[in-house]
Amino acid sequence: MADDRRDDPVAEEFRQARFQWLRDRVQDLATILRTTAPGLYELLPADLGDRRTAAAVTVVRMAADEARAQPLAETVSWLERLIPGGYRHDLAADVRAVRSLTACSGESALWAWNAESWEEMLLWWWRRHQPRAGDPERDFAEWRARWSADVPWNGDIDRPQWAPRRHGRTLVAPADFFAREPEPLRLLAQAVLRAPRAVAAVEDAVLLREEHLQGAGHLRWLAEQQARVEQAEAWRREHQKTGSEATRAFLAEFSEAVKRYMSLVLQPVVDALSVCERALLNDSRPGARRTATDYLEAFLDWHEQPDEDAWQDDDLGHDIAREARERHERDETTWQGMVGTTPVWYHIVASRQERAAALAYSGRPSTSVVRVRTGQEEPGTSFDLWDDETWGHAEEETDWYPEPGVVVHCEPDDAAGLCTLLAVAQLGHARLEFLVPRADGGIGRLRTVRAQVRKDDADGWRRWALAALVELAPDPEDLADLITGSGEDEGEQGEPETDIPRPDATGPGFSGAGATRGAMSPELLTKVKALLRKAEDPGATEEESRAFLDKAMELMAKYGIERAMLDDIGEPARPIDRMIDVHPPYAKEVRRLLVRIAQEMRCQSVLIDTKDNRRRLHVFGYESDIQASEVLFASLRLQMFAGADQADRRHRPVGEDARAYKRSWMLGFIREVTARIGAAQRAASEAADQEPVAGGDDGGGRSVELVLADRSAVVEARLNERYPKLGKARPTKFKGTGYWQGVADGRLADIGGRTFADERADPQLAR
Repeated sequence: MADDRRDDPVAEEFRQARFQWLRDRVQDLATILRTTAPGLYELLPADLGDRRTAAAVTVVRMAADEARAQPLAETVSWLERLIPGGYRHDLAADVRAVRSLTACSGESALWAWNAESWEEMLLWWWRRHQPRAGDPERDFAEWRARWSADVPWNGDIDRPQWAPRRHGRTLVAPADFFAREPEPLRLLAQAVLRAPRAVAAVEDAVLLREEHLQGAGHLRWLAEQQARVEQAEAWRREHQKTGSEATRAFLAEFSEAVKRYMSLVLQPVVDALSVCERALLNDSRPGARRTATDYLEAFLDWHEQPDEDAWQDDDLGHDIAREARERHERDETTWQGMVGTTPVWYHIVASRQERAAALAYSGRPSTSVVRVRTGQEEPGTSFDLWDDETWGHAEEETDWYPEPGVVVHCEPDDAAGLCTLLAVAQLGHARLEFLVPRADGGIGRLRTVRAQVRKDDADGWRRWALAALVELAPDPEDLADLITGSGEDEGEQGEPETDIPRPDATGPGFSGAGATRGAMSPELLTKVKALLRKAEDPGATEEESRAFLDKAMELMAKYGIERAMLDDIGEPARPIDRMIDVHPPYAKEVRRLLVRIAQEMRCQSVLIDTKDNRRRLHVFGYESDIQASEVLFASLRLQMFAGADQADRRHRPVGEDARAYKRSWMLGFIREVTARIGAAQRAASEAADQEPVAGGDDGGGRSVELVLADRSAVVEARLNERYPKLGKARPTKFKGTGYWQGVADGRLADIGGRTFADERADPQLAR
């Protein structure tokens, strides 16, 4: 049968999204090499093809060498073979510069636990664009010699979108797949997948995973289909519990159809992806590996990197040598650290037996070689590389020596040590540095070894370290403050938010009498939501979006004030309270957006850390104000995410961490849009003072300002009654440069208020 090399429409979109993502990632990685080692970038020969692709492969190969604990000389050696006349250049200095900056570049592809998979994928990508001489074996032999590495051959990685063809299928979404099923199953599948509840759940699931997919459109599509399958199965399980025997039999057929889609279409595509892409897709799911990545990203962002000299082969760097001398003076022989993104265990060899064992140590994984002891089993905060159990008495003369035993003491309250252990578990090995005292009183390097660990050990360490870290810092973004023991860093300013340590968050989501009094009528709420949907429509012009949202905001503000004035004339309403869960991505920024919107809507909120480590806001206010806050929050949250992505693409400086830039942009955006909401509320209040209240007397009532002030006081009293001892949260810190761009974009956001031209600086957020 002839092979039809044409892609179906969905497969073609998948292919284009994949290639566009790879081109973008190549550009990002090439930029790192060009900015950190411009001389090396210019040295790359023209016969390697596109310079950006060659630069991307070069930088990930250097990161992979660091992850493998390869000496600097090994990296320089293959660079000299890659670059004609490379030996005439100071390649060692370029390699040290790149290695010293990979951790702080914010590029996760260069982190130790990701580097080798990215190396494989980019070598494949480079190979796809090379001309062939007609002899594949000869071509690949030349390419392997040129890069001093294995270059992946042709295979499923070239065309993962074709993988379903092995089963006589094509790459389609579940709805199209089920169109081939008998009518009852087809109609049921369409109804389940199109249900509003399922559609919303799929959107939420994809949003939670998008941030971790690094902009890969093809992986986002796969994540979306996985979410649809999960929703279909969840619906089936829910209804199979109470259905009749005939219903359960029919639902079993439905489940089999869902499984056929997974096994014949979706899973073959996932299996055909590169190791790197599969890791991105799988690790984007909520779970232990993604949580581990969140903590390690925060840890690397905080961790101070050593100087370039740390990557020398002949001697220790200045920072490490100083640390070694200080430890040696205190009779501490073993400690932990990070070099770049690679976890390192240091040990000062103190006897001939230790020296012999160090030189003979193979680095192979063995339970007898690497053992982890928690603080609950044995107190201690430092590593004891050789203890009495392993060595006995140091003065004992013997010609026999065992393999060195690495005894790792980890305390459950040592956040930095837990992160280092987590990095070891994520990478699967650590760099083991054997050091020796020198005659001049300094410390030198005896040997560097790649100390591997068993998979079951790594899994156990990961679970233990994650459980301890979640207990210490439920939000990974608070990890740096925990490690430093400080709530405020020099040069980083913020504004406090009301918070409490950890109150009991039990109880109903609504409380108080008259919980529904004052809520918008269904007709008004439907109208407001319709206006917001029209404003968010990508097809609407900027003027149309602004007009729709102006009207929505006008309706919400006018209704809230009218409701307050009517309550002041008649029987007063009572405030209510509501629990609102806050979910990632960017949970801290999302929380801040909701808090600030609620404040402008005359509500008060308290941050809750629940027993299951979820984050909640306990919002106090009147029904109309809380409802308006939620409606506006839903719209602005989407605008904030979309605007941050757009600003990241257009304005982020080269080399700056994308997450840090987006966070700072969001803080600027939140400041500006909430200021505009407050101005819109004041404008509505002033307008209401000029008009008689419906159902009231002309001029006989109190002013709008006084009525609203009294309501705010009642809300605050309700909050203080529930939480009599409130603390202040730590100031929100940011490192990115996107804050003022966020302020500028916030002036253009569609919130239904006026556009400010006010350039005054926020008194608590210094530029």
